[in-house]
Parts: sequence; C-alpha cells; structure tokens
Amino acid sequence: MLRIKKSKKVQGKSQLELELKRPFENDRNHHLGGKSFYFFDFDDNVIYLTTPIVVFHKDTGKELFLSSSEWAQYHHDIGIKFPYNDYYIDYEEEKGSFRYFRDQDISILEKVKGSKQTFLTDIENALKEIDYSWKAPSWNCFYHAVYNNRPMSIITARGHNINTIKKGINLLAQKGHIPTTPNFLSIYPVTNTKVRKLLGDIELKQSVAELKRSAIRESVEAAIKKYGYSPFHRFGMSDDDPKNIELITEEMKYLKRKYSEMSFFVIQTFEHSYKKFEILPKKKQKKKKEDSTKQLNLF
Repeated sequence: MLRIKKSKKVQGKSQLELELKRPFENDRNHHLGGKSFYFFDFDDNVIYLTTPIVVFHKDTGKELFLSSSEWAQYHHDIGIKFPYNDYYIDYEEEKGSFRYFRDQDISILEKVKGSKQTFLTDIENALKEIDYSWKAPSWNCFYHAVYNNRPMSIITARGHNINTIKKGINLLAQKGHIPTTPNFLSIYPVTNTKVRKLLGDIELKQSVAELKRSAIRESVEAAIKKYGYSPFHRFGMSDDDPKNIELITEEMKYLKRKYSEMSFFVIQTFEHSYKKFEILPKKKQKKKKEDSTKQLNLF
C-alpha cells in the first residue's frame, strides 16, 4: 500500500506528495544511440499567464487589454472585423501593444525597491494560485522532459531577454513545481530584436510563425552539433496557435526531407486535449485527439 506523507508545503500544489520515487525513463531510442528533444511554446501551452496584449482605439487611443488566448483567437480581426474593427496594433517597444512581453529598463533604485520584469512577476503571481489553474495542456510533457533531463528548447513569441526567460522558468524549480532546472538546449524569444536578427530577420518583418519556424531549424541543428548525428534522434514541437502549427509542420517536413531517418512530431494543444502528428516521408500521419492528462512521453 502506498503511504501518503505530509511533506513540506509547496505553494499552489493541489495534491499531497506520494512517498514513491518516480523512475527515471531513458530516451525512447536510448539503446540505439538516439535522444529525444522537446521543443515548447510557453504561454497557454506550458503555463497560463495573465500577461496582456494591448490594442488601441483608432479615434480615442483608449487601451483594450486582451489575454494571450484572446489574442491567439482574434488577432487577425483587429482593425478589420467587429468587435475589434476600430482598434489597431502598435508595435512600438516601450509603450505599444506588446510592452508587457518585452523587458523594460529598470533602474538600480527600482530594482532595490523590488521591481522586476513582467515575465517574472507574472510567473510568481501564477504560482500563488492552485496549480491546476495555471498548468496548461503541455505541462505534463514539460515536467516529464525536465524530470528525465531531456534536451529542451523554449520557442516563444515573447521578446524578453534570454536570461529573463531562463530566470522565469527557474522559478518553477525554486518553488518546487519541477525537480530541477531544465536541460536547456536553446531559448528563442523570437520577437526580441537581437534574436530576430540572429534568425535572419534583418528587416524585422517576419511573422511570429515564420520566426518560430527558423528557431526550430536552428534548434535541430544545435542538437545535432551538441549531441552528434544519430538516425534515431526524435524531435517534437508543442504549440497552441493554429497559424504557428501550419509553419511548424512545414518546417518539420523540411527537416524530415533533410534527415529522413530521424523522427519529427508536431503537437497542437487545446484547452483540455492535444493532437499529435508524426511527419512521415510522403504524408503527415494524424493521430487521434487525446486527453491532455495522458500527455507524458509524447515522442
């Protein structure tokens, strides 16, 4: 019989800890020399955060705050279709629509007073709540990857500095929600100006989906460079945005043609479920929609 122990309290945990050591799982193709690489979008995929996107009324300049899920659903309607036809997107870095998704200049005095980048404060605020309110559909897969030391890439639409993304995710370890710091292969906050240019977007005109496509390619090449070539490597990217999924799938097809013996997967997440696609040489095999609670070793 399993015995439930009262361990030290972890803020926001919805369940007691079981006194049972979770076994470490080797990569699917470990015995053949292959590794599994996990690529994650972050917002609404691993964690739900309250970071708003701001749109502005064309006549009055009045600000309207949208959640990231509302943005994913309606951003194509802004300036075009009711109820957002009278609003516009402002791409200015400091005061524009995405200002909360960028690092802001914080003075030394402000830092002494406790000011932090919004990504850090948003994660801290989320972790004060019960965990099922902030864990998004790919959380179990994310936890599985961290626990088993899988090489991981974070490919997010955010534009923070890379160190800010790393510090934010490390808060999950500090608060006891993941067992250790992830084994980061790469971190791409793709709308960060420096990152955009590194991805080849010199004129800063590419869409988030296009930038994520480039980041996936760079991450696969980095994985092969760091861990060596193996026909038994497996790569998977998890994202919740349908437009991103389209170009992620196209990139996985390109990579499959280039590395035909390796395995490539696309995971599209929804609020309570996901769909997994394996990219095959001549066609894309669609697997049935599944319950996200079963999402552990996806690929």
